[in-house]
Amino acid sequence: MYAREWKCLCPPQNKEGFLDYLYKTGVREILKAPGYMGFQLMDREVGDKVEIVLITYWKSLEAVAEFVGEDIDVAKLYPEDELYGIEPDLTVRHYKVLERSLA
Repeated sequence: MYAREWKCLCPPQNKEGFLDYLYKTGVREILKAPGYMGFQLMDREVGDKVEIVLITYWKSLEAVAEFVGEDIDVAKLYPEDELYGIEPDLTVRHYKVLERSLA
């Protein structure tokens, strides 16, 4: 299993609207992707912004490529992201999951 990590900075006043948009675009789309195994969504305050972190889980890097295209290190952004004033990471990181426990 592989984890795919993407981050952005968001103005606090836009956080709820952006999260709603993220669910309607990226999360909704990813739920249908072959090889998708789940996600985590986190945030934290960073200065006067909110850092939002989306981690998705995949059966293989090939499954990631099937969803995002050949260059899996490029972030998949959506047309209206900019309306929320986010500062998105344009690249993502991939990690091989060695162990996972939710307990």
